[in-house]
Amino acid sequence: MTGAGRLRLPGSLAEVESSPDGPKVGAFFDLDGTLIAGYSATHLAAERLRSRDLAPADVLRALGIAVGAGLGRAGFEDVLQLAADGWKGRNHDDLEEMGQRLFLQKLEGLVYPEMREFVRAHQRRGHTVVLCSSATSYQAEPVAAFLGIDRVLCNRFVVDDGVLTGEVQRPVLWGAGKANAVQRLATELEVDLGASYFYADGDEDAALMYLVGHPRPTNPGRRLARVAATRGWPVIALTSRGGGNAGPLVRTLAGLAALGPIATMGTAVGVTRWNRRAGLNMATPLWLDALFAINGVKLRVQGRENLWAQRPAVFIFNHRNNFDPFITGRLVERDFTAVAKKELAHHPVLGPFGKLADLAFIDRTDSASAVASLQAIQELAKKGLSIIVAPEGTRLDTTGVGPFKKGAFRIAMAAGIPIVPVVIRNAELIAPRNASAMHPGTVDVVVLPPIPVDDWTTTDLPERIEAIRAQYLETLRNWPDDAP
Repeated sequence: MTGAGRLRLPGSLAEVESSPDGPKVGAFFDLDGTLIAGYSATHLAAERLRSRDLAPADVLRALGIAVGAGLGRAGFEDVLQLAADGWKGRNHDDLEEMGQRLFLQKLEGLVYPEMREFVRAHQRRGHTVVLCSSATSYQAEPVAAFLGIDRVLCNRFVVDDGVLTGEVQRPVLWGAGKANAVQRLATELEVDLGASYFYADGDEDAALMYLVGHPRPTNPGRRLARVAATRGWPVIALTSRGGGNAGPLVRTLAGLAALGPIATMGTAVGVTRWNRRAGLNMATPLWLDALFAINGVKLRVQGRENLWAQRPAVFIFNHRNNFDPFITGRLVERDFTAVAKKELAHHPVLGPFGKLADLAFIDRTDSASAVASLQAIQELAKKGLSIIVAPEGTRLDTTGVGPFKKGAFRIAMAAGIPIVPVVIRNAELIAPRNASAMHPGTVDVVVLPPIPVDDWTTTDLPERIEAIRAQYLETLRNWPDDAP
């Protein structure tokens, strides 16, 4: 749904999308508990403990950063100084590399997709977007780079000739100190704080909330929530990331495990009917329904009639995370197989199921093997099975669409069956790109009409593929307003 079609309530994405444009409007984002679920310092402390940068006796004090809402300024400065002392003499470049590694391994999956959309909305309006946090540069800057935020206000350590001196740069950003830093930056950049936004969760950030015209408490602490209720500030509450909670992984494993008994039922049906495909057709939607129900995932689908307009068909989908194929498989429902990367052939659950369902496990590093696998899939398509393929070939961390490979389209041409585009808008809401667990949420899907390939030729294939990719981009830009 486009911004024009939504209510422009304070605290909503549509409000930002319809706000005044230009750099005089500031958008200031806190890090921990706001842009990411949980606290980056807990992961930083664990990394330091593993690398023996942090003595066990210091762990509790270091974790004080993670519960900063309970610290006064003096307590926070003590913890920050502890970190500076522990890293005295370390190479600054090495610590920046550690921060990037920490982000890729731990923090990327904790970025709230909803907040990422708020950042993007402000960027599209040309606002001055700033990440302002009491965390260190090693925690904050990789997140800012990931989100495309150029300006970062955070705590930094003094570096001399590439080496940390053990001192903390002053003034320290915490509470009123952070508010003062924002005021100085706003003056320097001629940002109108009265027209600006501030997103934060910490009780200590109330001072900065008072300075901006659009305070936006995000997952607020208890005291900030009380202030927000008294002042009438709109509160943004997010639940799409677990902050390290084991619940999502447990639920996902339970959903995957449901395949066992359901597959047994399907096998019984197949044996009774002397038809393996009949068993698969019964078991597959039951299992995927169980997987999504256990994990609180719902699908909001437009264009369902296009799923059945022409069968068999090659169903293609844009690939954001590990669960997009499950979404597409549930929609296609029956009489299908798929193309998957070879690593999944060894998965304890998906491997045996894939072999039973005639999946083609493709080795993308071996062209001859990949071609042979695709030829086998083409023969199945000619015999009446639909095919599910991600034409981008790999998961992409983007709201756009990556280049399409030719394999899916060549299958359609060889088998003489149409292409059906399945456009998935927000799968990252239930899981980031590399996650092995799902979070509750609703995924929006549009199924476009079948595209015949009868008159396609190898000469015009690149042009045909790009035209279909353009349909994805247009649908994502202008999502239909009549979602059920």
